[in-house]
Amino acid sequence: MPNKDKKYRVFISAAEPSADAHCASLIAAMQESRPGIEFVGVGGPKMAQAGCELLENTVDKAAMIYKAFSQVARFYKIVKHIKHYLKSNNVDLVIVCDSPSFNFHVAKAAKKAGIKTLFFVAPQLWAWGGWRIRKLRKCCDKLCCLLPFEQDWFGQRGMDAVFVGNPLMDKLEIAFSRHEQYVDFEPKKARFAIMPGSRAAEIDSLWQPMQQIALRLKEKYPAATFVAVAVDAKRKEILRAAQIPGFECQYSVDSVNKTALSVDFSIVTSGSATLEIAAAGCPMVIMYQSSRILWYLLGWAMNTKYLSLVNILAGRELVPEFMPNFTSIEPIVASIEQLLQDNNKLAKLSGELTRLTEPLAEKKASHEVANIAIEMMR
Repeated sequence: MPNKDKKYRVFISAAEPSADAHCASLIAAMQESRPGIEFVGVGGPKMAQAGCELLENTVDKAAMIYKAFSQVARFYKIVKHIKHYLKSNNVDLVIVCDSPSFNFHVAKAAKKAGIKTLFFVAPQLWAWGGWRIRKLRKCCDKLCCLLPFEQDWFGQRGMDAVFVGNPLMDKLEIAFSRHEQYVDFEPKKARFAIMPGSRAAEIDSLWQPMQQIALRLKEKYPAATFVAVAVDAKRKEILRAAQIPGFECQYSVDSVNKTALSVDFSIVTSGSATLEIAAAGCPMVIMYQSSRILWYLLGWAMNTKYLSLVNILAGRELVPEFMPNFTSIEPIVASIEQLLQDNNKLAKLSGELTRLTEPLAEKKASHEVANIAIEMMR
């Protein structure tokens, strides 16, 4: 166990809103278990609110890999700042959360400075770019996996990996009886959630086609209602400013899970939000729009048949996914209408989604990772 009298300092690195939230919960769990730890790092407002001194806000301009090239210079500048900090200050542990394209650099700097490094959220090397496992082994002392099968996958490749549960599930209750609501479902009164994601690049590429899909659904179901979910007030105003003529909806700054519990169907950007929707037992379609050119160049590296987390966990296309890109909204609209017209299929899908997320909620991820981190600070 760590020395009770020593003042410990932990450096945490997060580069997007979901990681900011995960790290904020981790900070709270570590402070609960071992009060007095000093936290410093890069991240966002939730980490700062939890008590972390931020050297840089890396969350405001978060971007997915295909959209990130405009941010390369900025992030290399931040990495340089981090390297200088780790060399100049006593740090007992470095925790990097998600965003491997950025955090590999942070972890490498930590190892060069002789600091133990914990990866919170295993990079999805099993999906693509598996050759990076050699790089990961060199800069990672402990790997925390959010998906059950990852522990064995990484363990078989020489990593000290452990399944810790999924932090999205820490405060959620799985709606196991939700499927019963679809027995008497009437599609003409359907309530839809539109979730275009938290990153600016996702909003830019998906918000408009999602609205167009909603307009098509409104033509067939005039009484249908829509709510658009934003991660914060700033992004809500971005969505509102980009609303297309004829489209009407409510705007909500709320949790994905809470919204999914209040609607009948979700149209969602691929990502961790799909697991929150699944826990709510809410049927969905999943979308993403990446660069066709870059996908043509890099898509060969994919090792998985499906790209969305829900379908990867299911091992089949449990819900329709339209990614890495789509050329028309017509197939998406058709898939939604096909589901809406089959109550039995909706009910079955709802039940399958909740059962899918059950293993992810068996552990409280924030506390599991907190215990691992504290044990590493010897």
